[in-house]
Amino acid sequence: MQTKISSKGQVVLPVELRKLDQLRPGQRFDIERVDEGQYLFKRQPASDNKGMVDWLQECPEKDWFQPLPSESTDTL
Repeated sequence: MQTKISSKGQVVLPVELRKLDQLRPGQRFDIERVDEGQYLFKRQPASDNKGMVDWLQECPEKDWFQPLPSESTDTL
């Protein structure tokens, strides 16, 4: 596969690769220069936000964090 660098220095990954590895907008990557013209491009592990709501609810200031009620698109 081939791609090119945009005038802004951006590289587009072909759709086949994005689908194969389930890549989504906003995912972060590390890039390392291996040698002249050779680069290693690795996806960073997703951050683990499990327990974040519990952590926020344990804030020392009472009722500082209030979970938002869920909304359905049917009510919009």
